[in-house]
Amino acid sequence: MGSVFLLQKSLLAFLVAMGIIVTLGDAYCFSKLNKPGKAIKGCTLNGKQYPFGEIARTENCFRCTCSPEEMRCCSLFHTPIGFDKDNCEVVLNKERCDYDVVQKSDPSKECVVYSRVG
Repeated sequence: MGSVFLLQKSLLAFLVAMGIIVTLGDAYCFSKLNKPGKAIKGCTLNGKQYPFGEIARTENCFRCTCSPEEMRCCSLFHTPIGFDKDNCEVVLNKERCDYDVVQKSDPSKECVVYSRVG
């Protein structure tokens, strides 16, 4: 009986650890190729010019790297997918670089979010 309980505890600890790893390592990323010879001063994303090098945070909450060849970006936020879609809506909070899930009828009230993806 004791070994079954120990096995269950070990399995639960493993699943919790894997859930944390997946959550921390999951981000939405994309690359945008620059036209040869066009990226002279930096990269353009959503109409805004960024300098070559590392960009810690764009105005739309991405962390990017800009080179003459391409711009690579990954989101700083996780998109909510598990929530009451009938009564709630998703709004990007650019100050916190995260999504708020609020009631459609009263946006001052938050909704419960069960899961997010990168």
